[in-house]
Amino acid sequence: MALLAILQYPDERLHKVAEPVKQVDARIKQLAADMAETMYAARGIGLAATQVDVHERVVVIDLSEERDSLMVLVNPVITAKDGETTYEEGCLSVPGIYDKVTRAERITAEYLDLDGNSHTIEADGLLAICIQHEIDHLNGKVFVEYLSNLKQNRIRSKIKKRERENM
Repeated sequence: MALLAILQYPDERLHKVAEPVKQVDARIKQLAADMAETMYAARGIGLAATQVDVHERVVVIDLSEERDSLMVLVNPVITAKDGETTYEEGCLSVPGIYDKVTRAERITAEYLDLDGNSHTIEADGLLAICIQHEIDHLNGKVFVEYLSNLKQNRIRSKIKKRERENM
């Protein structure tokens, strides 16, 4: 396994739409393992392949405290949404930035597992939010794009300032 570099907002590559995985093979299994290791090392709860500059539809999620409940979703698609909830989100591609985003409260999604088997999941709460957040990444959207232009500009300024300080 290997730690992968996580793209940082506003990197344009975060806006590239991921392609469907044609075949779940050893390469995709290795990608998922590397993504999981990267997510755990960064202390995240979810990571989309787009965030590590691989533009294929693969997501890893683990909401457990013990970090022992890894979910891998290949080619995930939300098939139903219900309700509305607002949650303070963060993102490994936008470190240190948190803000409230309104999303569907409950979702149904279809995906493939690492054996290529099809599954349907019904999710609510944090899992529903996380799946929506990661699928947004696959579609080239970062959570800060739900915020006002003023907040987006402040975030960009904060990130540029942080980059200057780290030079």
